[in-house]
Amino acid sequence: MYFDKAAGISGVSQKTLSHMKAPDCMLKVTFPIEIKDKVEIITGFRVHHSRHMLPVKGGIRFATDVDEQEVTALAALMTYKCAIVDVPFGGAKGGISIDPKNYTDAEVERITRRYTVELCQKSFIGPGTDVPAPDVGTGAREMAWIMDTYRQFHPNEVDSIGCVTGKPIPLGGVRGRNESTGLGVYYGIREFVSYPEVQKHTGLSGDIKDLRIIIQGFGKVGYWAAKFFEQNGAKIIGIGEKECGVYNPNGLNIDKLFNYRRSRGSFLGMPNVDIIEDPLEILELECDVLIPAALERQIGLRNADKIKAKIVGEAANGPTTPLANEVLLMKGILVIPDLLLNAGGVTVSYFEWLKNLSHMRFGRMTKKWDELGKSQIVELVERNVARKLSETEKKQVVHGANETDLVFSGLEDTMISACSETRRTAISKDIDYRTAAFVNAIEKVAAVYEGSGIMFMN
Repeated sequence: MYFDKAAGISGVSQKTLSHMKAPDCMLKVTFPIEIKDKVEIITGFRVHHSRHMLPVKGGIRFATDVDEQEVTALAALMTYKCAIVDVPFGGAKGGISIDPKNYTDAEVERITRRYTVELCQKSFIGPGTDVPAPDVGTGAREMAWIMDTYRQFHPNEVDSIGCVTGKPIPLGGVRGRNESTGLGVYYGIREFVSYPEVQKHTGLSGDIKDLRIIIQGFGKVGYWAAKFFEQNGAKIIGIGEKECGVYNPNGLNIDKLFNYRRSRGSFLGMPNVDIIEDPLEILELECDVLIPAALERQIGLRNADKIKAKIVGEAANGPTTPLANEVLLMKGILVIPDLLLNAGGVTVSYFEWLKNLSHMRFGRMTKKWDELGKSQIVELVERNVARKLSETEKKQVVHGANETDLVFSGLEDTMISACSETRRTAISKDIDYRTAAFVNAIEKVAAVYEGSGIMFMN
């Protein structure tokens, strides 16, 4: 529905749109795993939505509701997400239909490695073919297992470390990857609230310190988004998780919340907060910015008319159904779409992939050279103003960019550019931000299809 709405505005030919809309290929695998003296048949999927750019890119999730339709939809979203932030990947997605909490670590490892074997045998993984990443239910540990399994099949491939991203740092990961999606959410919302037309529409001042924010989901994305907003002065007044929500109109301490939930496994019993037993109710509380950072379809027709936020920033994939999106727009609520706002993860995955292909840590060749040049400037200034900087001041001025600095800088520049492009299209065509983001993505993908020629179409 989102695609068709934008396609009619884009001006792209119907032939190209038809090709773009259909997934290129889908893989469904089943394999037996012996679990506690019985055999379970595990089902896994991998979908390549568009191979207009290679490799294709997309996460692998472990969840019981993983099916072909969901994986295909998320693969399509990855195609448009990569295009919006100018990351030269096609879109893909994968998943295994399990709840990892029902298995031991050793059993999850066996399932992950066997799934990877299936991908290797079908040529659905490789640094130039298909580069998976973490998603719901997976993390750096699973990515390390996938990489190790791939390397057993390709022992002489020099770039084999680039077959997957989101790896631990010692195994070729990039610094800043864990924070990347949450940081991208912060950058994106910061940009939009700075636009005069957004301030006029919402009545917000544009200052991050004036924002009251509610976040649904306290995982990798929600936690880091909350941290960055808190560090920059915003007030996080509500956090929702699957068991309950917590609310305090005076603001929550993110680290205290995180440590409490990690030690107890739940927010229940947390002092100095209001406990909201129905976790979906957190979405309906009054705030300036609502950030759904959990799973799909959290805002639907059942609750869209109860949303009181001025801005909804979609940090999760597909948290708002199409009909609910129309309700939010009719209510005057601005929606910053998922394919733009949570693209920080794939952007930094791109940086990790580049690091793996270059076989060199970012900043290794430039950090000390930058510091030497800055030191010479500081010495020149000190001589001319007759004042010596303190050691602390000098370190702050002279500091050369390390890998984290460069990754965060690249991510910030990417998000600023993508938000600006979306804004310009929305203004020029008088459309909402989601449709504008889709229009930009469709036009970029179409330019590749039409520029390269679509083989055997005629």
